[in-house]
Amino acid sequence: MNELSDNRIARGRKGPRSSPGAHRVSRRLTGLGPRIGLALLVGVSLGSAACGGITAFEGGRAFTIAGTPPPPPPPPPPEKKRVEVTEKQIVINEKILFEHNKALIRTESHSLLNEVVDTIKKHAHIKKIAIEGHASSDGADDHNMKLSDRRAKAVMEYLVQHGIPQGMLTAKGFGETKPIADNDSEEGREKNRRVEFNIVEQDTAKPAAGEQ
Repeated sequence: MNELSDNRIARGRKGPRSSPGAHRVSRRLTGLGPRIGLALLVGVSLGSAACGGITAFEGGRAFTIAGTPPPPPPPPPPEKKRVEVTEKQIVINEKILFEHNKALIRTESHSLLNEVVDTIKKHAHIKKIAIEGHASSDGADDHNMKLSDRRAKAVMEYLVQHGIPQGMLTAKGFGETKPIADNDSEEGREKNRRVEFNIVEQDTAKPAAGEQ
């Protein structure tokens, strides 16, 4: 092959194809000087490589958020006990329920009375308890007196059947003679219909730790 053929073959060979965009960018940067043009080209290349990837930030520093964080929420209030012992009473924070106009204790109140039994057994310093039945002003005075008395005795019988000695209990009804609320409202009358457990005799010594 002669020199002319070699030149033709050389002209016919194509080098690696370059991106048209790169040629356009190269032509635009021709008049910007070598350093500026090089910097812009590097920026374009990095931008193309980072497209669709994750950009990592280096050299970051922790910063403090101004202001006071909100205080934590308050703890929930302690659950109120159904049965509590005070200096002069065994207080029940639920009502003992009876069948309407009867001295029959409703079954839903049995668990409450069972707690009263357990409380008496745990507090050995309590020696005698007076169970009192009370009524509202609804109905005849004589009827209320008798009904409250029968209900107090029904409660005493329940406690005895569940292990409380008969000798430490008395039961009596007082009808509507000892109201603790106004009988002019239904809310007040409902409060007056109640059974109380009054401690009438106990050891004066401080109760043991397990009795608290």
